[in-house]
Order: sequence, then C-alpha cells, then structure tokens
Amino acid sequence: MIRELMSETEVRMDKTVEAMEEDFKSIRTGRASPALVERVMVEYYGMPTPLNQLAVIAAPEPQLLLIRPYDTGSIAAIEKGVMQADLGLNPANDGRVVRIPIPRLTEERRRDLVKVVKRRVEESKIALRNIRRDTLEELREYESEKLISEDDLKRGQDELQKIIDRFTEKVDEAGARKEQDIMEI
Repeated sequence: MIRELMSETEVRMDKTVEAMEEDFKSIRTGRASPALVERVMVEYYGMPTPLNQLAVIAAPEPQLLLIRPYDTGSIAAIEKGVMQADLGLNPANDGRVVRIPIPRLTEERRRDLVKVVKRRVEESKIALRNIRRDTLEELREYESEKLISEDDLKRGQDELQKIIDRFTEKVDEAGARKEQDIMEI
C-alpha cells in the first residue's frame, strides 16, 4: 500500500520536473532553437493553433530560425503570432518562408532570463512540496484508519523525504544547467 503510494508520488514528481524542463526549452539562450517558437499560438482560420502544427521550424544557422508554413497563406498570421508572443524577435517573410534572426543577448537580458529560470525552479519546488503534502495526508489517513501502523507511517515519511530530496536536487541541477546556457556567450 505504501509502496504504491510512493510509486504514484514519484510519477507525479517526475511529471513536474518534465514540465519544468519543457518550459525551459521556450526560454531563449544565445543560439537559435526551434523550441523557442514551437508553442507560439497563431490565429489560423479563427482558431489559435500552435506554430509547430502549421509549419516546419528549422535552425539552419546558430542565429537564424526558418519557418516554412505548410500553407503559404498563413505567413502573415505566423508573423503576427511571433510578434505577439513577446519573445523579442522580429520575423521577416519573403512570401514563402519566415526568417527570424536571433539577436545576441545583452547582459541585462541574460540576467532577466536567469530570474525567469529561478522563478520557474521555485514554482517547481512548490509543486513538489504540494505533492509531498498530499502524500503525507494520505499516509496519515491510512494510519488513522488503522490500515498501517505508526512505524509504517514513520518509514513512509522517511522514504517520502528521500524522494523529495532526490527530485529537488534534479530541479536545482536542471535550473543550474539552464542558467549556465543563458550566461554562456
């Protein structure tokens, strides 16, 4: 019973870490990456649609993104969507493709992005603590219903602490890696 609960807790915490790392992909570093614009929402025939469903996104050069839409009629909408995404990017189109030059990051912008990363790391830690709280409540509930003994409760709490420590370390490491990527010139 406790093992199943801990397994479920690990799965939830793993998803939290994955979601944070997925968020990190949309934070700019000094080089072009299709992940920067993949999830940009574009108004396509009246429906907000993720850019990666409307076009092929490539990074042929370290400082350039190339967006090749499946439907050339959507170029203006793609350009507008990228502008509205507030990524600090200025797209240009030639009628067939949208080119997005990725400017070098200024020191001030790098520091701002590091703050964003730190905020996301903290949000992930809060999510991990919320999962821990839910699991502890379930353990205490099991104990009050006499499904587990007091000793089992204590062992469960110790195991839960080891799990939270491991995942907190993963979150910190991912955040440090992203900060290093951002600060790299």
